[in-house]
Amino acid sequence: MPGSENKELKLELKTLIIETCRKKVEPGDLRDDVPIIGEGSALELDSLDVLELSGALLSKYGIRIMDSKDAFRIMKSINALADVIEP
Repeated sequence: MPGSENKELKLELKTLIIETCRKKVEPGDLRDDVPIIGEGSALELDSLDVLELSGALLSKYGIRIMDSKDAFRIMKSINALADVIEP
């Protein structure tokens, strides 16, 4: 089963993002298909948030984000991020 179908993993990712980036939203308020970073992002993460989130993803899931192009691909949405973790 791909990660984008794993509701528990997606809730875990939303919680990790919210806590790491200190955002005042509830996990249930984040849609799975909207961008995490960049234009249209519901969270309006800045470059420091992305850096902190990259560290959290490396620590928790072993996902290494090499550059901004990689970050935009991996953090396209909760669904995309979940699929990177559980292809």
